[in-house]
Amino acid sequence: MDDELNVTYITLDGFIELHTYRFLYFVIMFIIYFLIICFNFTIVYLIWIHQNLHEPMYIFIAALLINSVLYSTNIYPKLLVDILSEKQIISYSACVFQAFMYYTLACSEFLLLAAMSYDRYVSICKPLQYSTIMRKTIVSMFLVLSWIVPGCEIALSVIFNANIKLCNFTLRGIFCNNSIYKCQCLSSVVLSVYGVFVSLNISFFPMLFVLFTYTRILIISYRSCKSVRRKAAQTCLPHLLVLIGFSCFFIYDIVIVKLESDFPKTARLIMTLQIILYHPLFNPLIYGLKMKEISKHLKGLLSKFKSY
Repeated sequence: MDDELNVTYITLDGFIELHTYRFLYFVIMFIIYFLIICFNFTIVYLIWIHQNLHEPMYIFIAALLINSVLYSTNIYPKLLVDILSEKQIISYSACVFQAFMYYTLACSEFLLLAAMSYDRYVSICKPLQYSTIMRKTIVSMFLVLSWIVPGCEIALSVIFNANIKLCNFTLRGIFCNNSIYKCQCLSSVVLSVYGVFVSLNISFFPMLFVLFTYTRILIISYRSCKSVRRKAAQTCLPHLLVLIGFSCFFIYDIVIVKLESDFPKTARLIMTLQIILYHPLFNPLIYGLKMKEISKHLKGLLSKFKSY
């Protein structure tokens, strides 16, 4: 590429043996993306058509699964195009936008999980006040803030970084994430501090809130009757599984930039594929199998298909 193109385009250098396994990669990634869409929208469809699932907890689950589809759609279509292309490149502006959407949707996940944990806390620990506290307006406010707050805070970071000069035009990854800042000539202390503030505000603090809330639920349910303990286990366990899995991948994504020169390319690719594979693919399975009401309707849907 000449200098003019280098200013505009970033090369994605995270693939391994792409020329040899190009079509195998494409088939696997396409099947995974198809399954992600099918699994997530199946649960969303069940929540939408069944009146008894029109409760805050299930609405938050539907929002979480829609968020997973958006998260995957931000990555997979471009990834599939890159696999079939001779050159894996992306314009700098498109790369910044992909990174913006990636972190906005990832942080929305934490806020949605925080909203779900609060809903479970009120349901189990303050059952008589539940209908008063978790009104439709409150649920709607939680949903809107879960997407608006990360979008606004990360948009400021994108604006601040927009005019910083680039000295490196190769990204060690298969899609754009915070590794894009390694392409900049100089790192700004102010922007680094702001990045830490954003990470704490819309990922770390919500995660602590979830852990604190579920700790309170476990303490109160332990002191209560057996039915309360069973309800707490049935509704809280899926949320905790999702939180733990997603938190591990998110922490890896942040830390990997600091260890970029020491992390093997193969290990990096494997971990990156897990970030975009397990989380959006297994979320609907966890909620579909572990949530009693959803599982019941899912079995009914599957039995209808078998009868055809």
